Amino acid sequence: MADAAPEDAQAGAPADCPKPETSKEQLTEPTLPKLSPSEFRQYNHMAENMDYFHNHFRSTWNTLFGACARGSRPAGMSIRQFIAMGHQFCRHLTMHHTIEERRIFPVLAKRMPAFQKELELLTQHKQIHEGVEKMEEYLDECVGGERELRLAELKTIMEGFGEVLWQHLDAEVEELGADNMRKYWTIEEMKRMPM
Repeated sequence: MADAAPEDAQAGAPADCPKPETSKEQLTEPTLPKLSPSEFRQYNHMAENMDYFHNHFRSTWNTLFGACARGSRPAGMSIRQFIAMGHQFCRHLTMHHTIEERRIFPVLAKRMPAFQKELELLTQHKQIHEGVEKMEEYLDECVGGERELRLAELKTIMEGFGEVLWQHLDAEVEELGADNMRKYWTIEEMKRMPM
């Protein structure tokens, strides 16, 4: 008598038969109901506020980095004004991240993994601030006369943290978007958010 083909214990099919594939729909999260325009605004308000601040950082970065890449300051901007803009960028970004880490992230971290300690967004803060500290130190030395401002040197410093900064600015807004926030919070809870 010939041996029977071994059976697949889970599906009850012979081992050499192909198993049915799991569809992408079965692996994704359940579809949530469509939000009304009012609900969308309420769920999306943190993302909009964050993007407002982030657009300021993006604009200032583009002015500073663009000047470094061209090798010349913006027309009509003195060295002193350019350095002051760099200092302002560093200080405002540091203040922004400090507020996030002390007031906003602890609330969001109660339910949202992306805002918990040592995960991507906070790790990005640390990486960004290593670069911000180098930039601020360089600009301090320029103001103090210890070194001359060289745009190529400043560009190198900015390149050291630029990629992670831009990724972070986008990722944070995405995490705070309506489609993500509604997974974790009710509209009533959104009204009480610290932002």
